[in-house]
Amino acid sequence: MHTFLIRLAAAAALLALGACASVPQARNDAAWAPTLPNEAYAEVAPADGAIYHVNQNMELFPDARAHRAGDILTIVLVENTQASKKASTKTSKNSNATIGAPTIAGVGATLNGKPFSFGFGGERAFNGDGESSQSNSLSGEITVTVAQRLGNGNLLVRGEKWLTINQGQELVRISGIVRPQDIATDNTISSTRVANANISYTGRGSLADANEKGWLARVFNSKWMPY
Repeated sequence: MHTFLIRLAAAAALLALGACASVPQARNDAAWAPTLPNEAYAEVAPADGAIYHVNQNMELFPDARAHRAGDILTIVLVENTQASKKASTKTSKNSNATIGAPTIAGVGATLNGKPFSFGFGGERAFNGDGESSQSNSLSGEITVTVAQRLGNGNLLVRGEKWLTINQGQELVRISGIVRPQDIATDNTISSTRVANANISYTGRGSLADANEKGWLARVFNSKWMPY
């Protein structure tokens, strides 16, 4: 009994650590901090009489769409996924065999005056059926910054949005790569146009805690339970 309690306490500690890992990280950590524009763009032009300078943003035809590191881009979330799977298997097998009475010196063997023979048979059957379906939907908008302009002109973007509502917090994060050609004139782009997209929607607080199993329930519903 003492050993069982020790194992139960260890499992509870591991689940508690896993629960802590699922809580969203602190705001604006290093990986998700907004990318600021190059400071060289804000420098005052040197008084050398020249019209154009290398470190200044002198565009004859400025484009309001994001195209440099630090620019802002709005991503329209239009994620809809549906998946279903069904599998069914059925097998059966029957086997029967009979061996007649052996003949010894031309006379068939008998047992209690009856011809001696024996047989055996077997039957096996299996029937399995499984079905799974899942549907997810995410809509809304999130404004991110351009973290890097790649060598081929594509833009690496990332950003996050925190919402504090009553006693809970909601966090939306997205990162990926977009093509400048896919950005609309109003500086927006659909999430379906984001390559290598990493979208996460999590929360913490009273509502998130109410929708989560307790640590003891997770212990008895884990795959390590023998029954």
